[in-house]
Amino acid sequence: MAGSERICVGAIGGAFGVKGEVRLKSFCADPAAIADYAPLYSEDGKREFDLVLTGILNNGLSARMSGITTREQAEAARGIRLFADRARLPSLPDDEFYHTDLIGLTVLDTGGTELGKVKAVLNHGASDLLEIMGPGMKSPLLLPFTLAVVPTVDLAGGRMIVDPPEEV
Repeated sequence: MAGSERICVGAIGGAFGVKGEVRLKSFCADPAAIADYAPLYSEDGKREFDLVLTGILNNGLSARMSGITTREQAEAARGIRLFADRARLPSLPDDEFYHTDLIGLTVLDTGGTELGKVKAVLNHGASDLLEIMGPGMKSPLLLPFTLAVVPTVDLAGGRMIVDPPEEV
């Protein structure tokens, strides 16, 4: 919910070359901005990385990261999700949200009936989808995260109002 100290901004995709560079997947709107948010941390906070971007690749970036100096270390780091201190990230306009702030929000329909909670925010290329799970649901409800379907997001109140399409 709001107030998370760190936000996931990328992940290590494996080795690039033989001199310890890594393939970097950036989850930032401007992929190269990930370097502006360093130092980055592993999810458990036990590893800290400074980074220098070295190039642009298909589906990512190449970078040198502190503590990774060999191809073997770069391969071993594959899959490490990278987190930045929230205070280093830019403030967002009123109609934009960090995914981490949406997860856990209570979801109500326009009549005030609770549908469940946001379990995840998915993006498979087109737009964001909210994955909502509630009591007695065998499978999640997936709703597009658009202004038409989600007219109200109240982070302070820990809830969002949704107006699902009729076919849901």
